[in-house]
Amino acid sequence: MTVKSSISLTDEQDAFARQLVEKGRFPSVSAALQQGLELLRVRFENDELELEALRTLLLERRSGKFVSNDDMIDVISGAATHKRAKHGI
Repeated sequence: MTVKSSISLTDEQDAFARQLVEKGRFPSVSAALQQGLELLRVRFENDELELEALRTLLLERRSGKFVSNDDMIDVISGAATHKRAKHGI
């Protein structure tokens, strides 16, 4: 289903959309604007998915074992020492 809508564009936006049509990238200004809106829709959906994934990760991390700064430094130092010994450094 197609809905007709009246919109306002800046002179620059109108010129850009018309250039896209003149270069054969889109059959009409309307098609160019539809593609732009579709890209925005996909971008916003992806942003929401990424935020939800981050929320899930944070919740998982919060419910996991807490590692103090000192313990983490010890783990990193131990791993670095092991790597150095492995490579003869």
